[in-house]
Amino acid sequence: MPKDMTTPTDIFTRRESEARSYCRGIPAVFTSARGSVLTSEDGAEHIDFLAGCSSLNYGHNDPDMKAALIDHISGDGLAHGLDLHTTTKAAFLDAMDTHILAPRGMDHRVMFTGPTGANAVEAAMKIARKATGRTNIIAFTNGFHGVTMGALAATGNSYHRGGAAMATQGVTRMPFDAYAGGVDSAALLEQMLSDASGGIDAPAAIMLETVQGEGGLNAASADFIKKIARTARKHGALLIIDDIQAGCGRAGTFFSFEGMGVMPDIVTMAKSVSGFGLPLALVLVKPEHDVFGPAEHNGTFRGNTHAFVTARVAIEKFWSDAAFETELAQKAELIKKRLTELSRMIPGSFLKGRGLMRGVDVGSGELAGEICARAYERGLVIETSGSQGQVVKVLAPLTTSVELFNKGFDILIDAARDTLETTKFAAE
Repeated sequence: MPKDMTTPTDIFTRRESEARSYCRGIPAVFTSARGSVLTSEDGAEHIDFLAGCSSLNYGHNDPDMKAALIDHISGDGLAHGLDLHTTTKAAFLDAMDTHILAPRGMDHRVMFTGPTGANAVEAAMKIARKATGRTNIIAFTNGFHGVTMGALAATGNSYHRGGAAMATQGVTRMPFDAYAGGVDSAALLEQMLSDASGGIDAPAAIMLETVQGEGGLNAASADFIKKIARTARKHGALLIIDDIQAGCGRAGTFFSFEGMGVMPDIVTMAKSVSGFGLPLALVLVKPEHDVFGPAEHNGTFRGNTHAFVTARVAIEKFWSDAAFETELAQKAELIKKRLTELSRMIPGSFLKGRGLMRGVDVGSGELAGEICARAYERGLVIETSGSQGQVVKVLAPLTTSVELFNKGFDILIDAARDTLETTKFAAE
């Protein structure tokens, strides 16, 4: 298309499925991106506080990852390799072992699944069932694990589960940490599993997110996670930590469960594993639970050769020493401070999440949506989460500069102030 012409947006409404989502509230036609800034076709720049829903933790088009990928492609490196041995896969596995797994005392095997997080969850659930000979999976309120049939059964949101148009099975749902006021959810689960009349079939696994991203940034305490891990071990169930959104530094450390005194049997990862926004998902599984036979869980796109290239660079660049993690701690404090400013403007609101996975529950999906819409009009891309979309959710690239963070938060706070002063919410 000539440079002086703009894309006719009716092509999206005429030809793209009604299932499209983010573009309804963020209708710009984007053409390029760098770091934490998206540029639309009309030349307008937007600060990105969405980061591909945490798929771009290292920002858009990291120069080192881009250079490595261009070199790989220009040198006729493999574009697709099924699960064949390749130099790029070997280099990624070596980086993962050297900088991520070994330093954390993890002897887990790395299983490459289909390229989505949901596929990693499907594989994890199947592994647990095969390894234990049981079928029941315990999941939690407000958990989000994907929308394919197995993962969907473990997803709490009724809107998404309704998309299945049939019953989802094989999951017992329990209250997440602090879901019910005054109830020790972990103790309740332990009591029910220990009671022959508790009504819960012996589980193959207990699966949870330490911070529920789509569920509203509900952050579990370390005490809750440790209790759940003990219960899983006591009752012969595998502990599955879904780190698809909370991993790769989003919670402040590479894995969201670091420092909690637990070691999961299985960890699911996707989103920012590739470092560059390329599809890549994997399951980390302890060797004793690595029970699948060859191709028992397979897929044409298990592993992504291009993603191996960028993922290796991401690990070596950001996780070979403690500098990046130290930087994340400082930025987490900045985010907390600025979101506290926002919360003080809105009666009854409160902060949620932890690390660089934070937001403000404003008590109303309509209010949260209006704040995000007005922020978008001012040049900030940001979205909501929670059961009613009531949480204004910050998922900026972890590499966002302090200056750009503050600029984005200034926009967000101005948008909230404008919403509170000029809409029906002013009188509420």
